[in-house]
Amino acid sequence: MASASITARAAYRTFLKRTVQVRVLSTNPKDGYTWDEPMHPNYGIDSVKPPKHWAMPPDAPDDPMAYNRKPVTSAHAIDLNANPPKLSAKDSAALSPSGTVVHGRFGELSIDPDAGIPLEYIALLGPASEGAAAVRTIASGAENGTVLVYGAGDSAAMAAVQLASSKGLAVVGVVAGHQSGNNEFVDTMKTMTNEPGTIVPEELAIVKGLVRDIVDATVNGEEQDSVDPDASVAEFQKNVLEYAKYFPEANLSPNPEDYTFAGKEKDRKYFDENITAYLSQFQKGSPSIDEVVLKEAFTKEQYAIFKSKFGKQTTAVITGDDNAFDDFNPAEFVKNMTESPEPISDYLKNQTHALDGSSGEFVPYEFSILKNQSTNGIDTVKGGPVLGAVVNVTSDLSIAAEAVAKAKTLREKAEALQFLTESQKNAFAAASSIVAIAKVAGKPVVTVGGTLPGMDTVKPTDSDVKEALSAMELEDDGSSTLNYFLQVYRASDYPVYAEYAIHRSQEELSGPRQIIVTK
Repeated sequence: MASASITARAAYRTFLKRTVQVRVLSTNPKDGYTWDEPMHPNYGIDSVKPPKHWAMPPDAPDDPMAYNRKPVTSAHAIDLNANPPKLSAKDSAALSPSGTVVHGRFGELSIDPDAGIPLEYIALLGPASEGAAAVRTIASGAENGTVLVYGAGDSAAMAAVQLASSKGLAVVGVVAGHQSGNNEFVDTMKTMTNEPGTIVPEELAIVKGLVRDIVDATVNGEEQDSVDPDASVAEFQKNVLEYAKYFPEANLSPNPEDYTFAGKEKDRKYFDENITAYLSQFQKGSPSIDEVVLKEAFTKEQYAIFKSKFGKQTTAVITGDDNAFDDFNPAEFVKNMTESPEPISDYLKNQTHALDGSSGEFVPYEFSILKNQSTNGIDTVKGGPVLGAVVNVTSDLSIAAEAVAKAKTLREKAEALQFLTESQKNAFAAASSIVAIAKVAGKPVVTVGGTLPGMDTVKPTDSDVKEALSAMELEDDGSSTLNYFLQVYRASDYPVYAEYAIHRSQEELSGPRQIIVTK
């Protein structure tokens, strides 16, 4: 058996060698090469048998409990203005037999099949185009500026927020009361705006002074409090002297006569003894510090050195660094620095140069007392002048505005407001704050999602529709310029979902979502 096995292995090696030689030399055979070597009897064309012929297995039987979804051919928003509310015929999108998309308001749409726009989004093309028209009306051709928006969480105003931000404009938006209680939604809306724009809840916008300050900070940039090095050093010196007085090195405990023991006068007798025992476990108190020497020798440069040391010690203690001093006594450091001022390091020299502007660029790694501004040279972002306001007409705002508009005198207007609900009064107050700021700036105010007495309502053009569709297109990374918070009910599978969606859309606090029904 061993001999046969060795023979087989030798034959196999010969076969491999021959195969390699043939592959290498097949295009240029070597002269004198012969094919007379015998082939092992186990190797031949019939050595490896092909597999037996087999057929595809039959299809698995359908699961009788499985449900096959029906294809979606249309999407509808909810028309809350109808009586009773129903699926909207205008704000709807349907697939035609030829494969095109037909919108209930704009007719057949020319959409690139590769754009990847969800049918549910196209149902909201009406509000989206209103948002595009509003931005075009108040900010046409503007390269910078601030757009004010009330009802920023509703579909038309949400489109205005995102489209204005995509143009590089700053947006100050107010989320209406039926959505402002959702903090996560408000925070998400903030991410849709450019710096220094922001989104605030309706409750904040009720106070006209607050929203005016927010708009002013967005338009002009936030004011930065400057730092007076001399005043900061003087305040620090005062604190050092008071600390040395209350916690002297010779006597750790303060004078019990300086404290009030309300209801526990008996503790005054033992206060000095107890507090001394308590403080003895900590580092010793402050050495005696001469006030005159402190004010003359402890300059702002020495204060910067002290801050740097104190910061390093604090960082070492927090991080558990072994280099932290166990007996670090700030008061002792101050006294030593007044007696023997320390030389200024290169880092502090850079701060000094930055202060007088003599040379070099100062890059701060910590708050600098020698750099006479809190931003350390960082410019604040300015949104630019107010361009106008967009007001989304909610049901509460519509009722309140009509009630006030019917009143003739100021007294009648106040009485009309008095008989409104809290949500209606809040909506009127918050929207009035936004409108007032735009009017003071002499800029236009337009409404979307409805009409209000005395205000212009935008009318979308074909270019607005195209812009809204373009903003809905998906990019290569799956993102899009225009996004919505959708809650979809598949009435194509379960017809009762249509009635349920209409019911849910009439909730008083419907939440930050746009309800869409697919069929």
